[in-house]
Amino acid sequence: MSVNCSLWQENSMFVKRFAFSKFSEVAEHCFLLFALVLLMFLASLTGNALIALAIRTNPILHTPMYFFLANLSFLEIGYTSSVVPQMLQNLVSEAPGISREGCTTQMFFFTFFGISECCLLAAMAFDRYMAICSPLHYATHMSRGMCARLALVSWGVGCTVALGQTNYIFSLDFCGPCEIDHFFCDLPPILALACGDTSCNEAAVFVVAVFCISSPFLLIIVSYGKILASVLAMPSPEGRHKALSTCSSHLLVVTLFYGSGSVTYLRPKASHSPGVDKLLALFYTVVTSMLNPIIYSLRNKEVKAALRRTLGNKKVLTQG
Repeated sequence: MSVNCSLWQENSMFVKRFAFSKFSEVAEHCFLLFALVLLMFLASLTGNALIALAIRTNPILHTPMYFFLANLSFLEIGYTSSVVPQMLQNLVSEAPGISREGCTTQMFFFTFFGISECCLLAAMAFDRYMAICSPLHYATHMSRGMCARLALVSWGVGCTVALGQTNYIFSLDFCGPCEIDHFFCDLPPILALACGDTSCNEAAVFVVAVFCISSPFLLIIVSYGKILASVLAMPSPEGRHKALSTCSSHLLVVTLFYGSGSVTYLRPKASHSPGVDKLLALFYTVVTSMLNPIIYSLRNKEVKAALRRTLGNKKVLTQG
């Protein structure tokens, strides 16, 4: 869809407001996607909120593993909430758009929550490594203070990177066209609209992606390589099964999150396609966030029991 840029900027030189491209000119397609995304968004919010609440209200889950899982749920809620409401509005609006300031804010929070999650997933892998490979020193090394520091570092790295990237990108001038060929203010489609040479900005995005996606992922791979070696050396089949069951949920979440993120931010610019990028964005902003609570609750008896107790208490309070 072509957009008249005079509708979206205050003067002829610098774009002050961006338009989003429509998913389809067929209204039925947009409403169908709207309903699907809304259902997944509500399922994501409900599932992650329930897991965080179950961990908070059940003392048996006050352990490092579940502390990190609660943090992950909070990050997922923020991650999807920074993107999906705008996406839903774009799907039903006749002239979907966002101000430059709104776009800056959305990019900051999307990057902040996404980078923080990358780091937190690495911290969760380190926790599993210590629990399985060094069980005698686990309580000492993974104390409450250490877990809090690892979580704070994850959130701190996310905030620092988000501030740097957002400021670097929006220090550029945007002279038009003003249409973002995407659902929200993601880094690559915004850079495509900037005036002049953006090669340094693109290099910065790539370096950050390598540092914040590839490096944590490498740490996760190394941790799980050592975990696998330790598990295979266990004499007890029950012990092996329990260890593998505990780790498999985290590995599946890591695969979904890092897989879609790597394809989006680490593949060459020439291979980018707006259609593919939109599908990937839909996957890593909505689908993975919806699946995470399902993966953890279905494969973890303690989480399932805690969720049943939490939901049971809510029913009692409601009836009372």
